[in-house]
Amino acid sequence: MKPSEDELRQKLTPLQFQVTQESGTEQPFSSEYDAFDEEGIYVDIVGGEALFSSKDKYDAGCGWPSFTKPIATIKELEDLSLSRARVEVRSSAADSHLGHVFNDGPEEFGGLRYCINGAALRFVPVSQLDQQGYGDYKILFD
Repeated sequence: MKPSEDELRQKLTPLQFQVTQESGTEQPFSSEYDAFDEEGIYVDIVGGEALFSSKDKYDAGCGWPSFTKPIATIKELEDLSLSRARVEVRSSAADSHLGHVFNDGPEEFGGLRYCINGAALRFVPVSQLDQQGYGDYKILFD
């Protein structure tokens, strides 16, 4: 269940709120997760929904954490906010704005690049998956 706006303003930093609730974009190369390579999963900072695995993360050189695929269902919506059409990605449960998906990813992994704002994510290391309620995702790292 998605927290109220007041609860989110208390829980999230101003940047996290702007990105997830107002479809904002953090500055490139500003996220702690851009050059981060620890094993684990990335979850929605708002609702805790599992989104991406470190196994599918790669350095696209774009300045934002990039993944070849999600590990759960995420929403894809047409985004016409710039001069060109893009595909926005949002978490399914909390409807958090995450970023965009592009067709310029690694061909050997399907050709998609999920370009995600680090401010929309929280990282859960493999060693903490059980403890934080994500034990079902340990199979990704066996």
